[in-house]
Amino acid sequence: MAGSIFGSLFTVSTFGESHGPAIGCVIDGCPPGISLSTTDIQFELDRRRPGQSSVTTPRKESDTVEILSGVFEEKTTGAPIALLIRNADQRSKDYSKIKDVFRPGHADMTFEHKYGIRDYRGGGRSSGRETACRVAAGAIAKKVLNGYGISIIAHTDQVGDIKATTFDASIIEQNAVRCADPVAAEKMIQLIESLAKDGDSIGGAVSLIIQGLPIGLGDPVFDKFDAVLSHGLMSIGTIKGIEFGEGFGAVIMKGSDHNDTFTNENDKIATETNHAGGVLGGITNGQDVRCRLAIKPPSSIAKEQSTVTKDGSKTQLSVTGRHDPCICPRVVPVIESMTALVVIDRLLIQKTIKH
Repeated sequence: MAGSIFGSLFTVSTFGESHGPAIGCVIDGCPPGISLSTTDIQFELDRRRPGQSSVTTPRKESDTVEILSGVFEEKTTGAPIALLIRNADQRSKDYSKIKDVFRPGHADMTFEHKYGIRDYRGGGRSSGRETACRVAAGAIAKKVLNGYGISIIAHTDQVGDIKATTFDASIIEQNAVRCADPVAAEKMIQLIESLAKDGDSIGGAVSLIIQGLPIGLGDPVFDKFDAVLSHGLMSIGTIKGIEFGEGFGAVIMKGSDHNDTFTNENDKIATETNHAGGVLGGITNGQDVRCRLAIKPPSSIAKEQSTVTKDGSKTQLSVTGRHDPCICPRVVPVIESMTALVVIDRLLIQKTIKH
């Protein structure tokens, strides 16, 4: 299956299906000498794993990671790093009744037409479970980026029509929805729980901030920083939209308002504002990179929906099993990890151009 490898110099290849024996990834291009243990990776996986709270799927997966290669005495060796996560709580029988039915909002129909065969147990490769591999690889990328003083923060800033109005990064990991506004977080939780009881789901938005980036990451014309980051983030199945800086708000702005004017303080050139979101001409400008992502409501819902079978016969479907009523809380670490993979790759590429 093409499309399972990401990156140029720091590459990640993921493998496995949601209801197979295991999932995993191989990371190539990681610099040697980086301190790394299973604890570092497990910390990030625990943020993504199912069964965290009342607003996530009750599927219980420990997502315990095993390092198979590329690390010796808790230091990376420069060799490919292979990571394995064994699946432990599959209930494949939950899907046996719908093996010939196309679930609305899912990749069932498109996979069937593209390959002529599909793993109907949880979606196989199209399942969100695959993102655990990205988080494991992203944990390694984050370790490398820490040495450069680069940090990545994602947080839920909207669920349905409830929007966060304040920002306190210290509380993101202290509530079930990973929202930086404690008041909005409680309202979001109540909304998600009420919809889950009704057999439905809800979408939202996640904001992303990358701090500490040097000037110069990104390569014109086709590998602009925002273009490559968009590619990485949009490869996450639940994301349906992305905007940088003012984004679609720029539609009603004048150039005199949107342009970020330059200043020179202590021989350091910077911009007074950050309407562009930290990227000019596809190259990072030293400001925080800021973007916002639209997250769709999870497609697996208990409400009855109209659909068709593989042979085109009409039928009704209510999706059973254990599913997230809102994916925002668990997609936050996935977004951070994909961002880390993009940033480390662009950073290594820049080092081949200018040290």
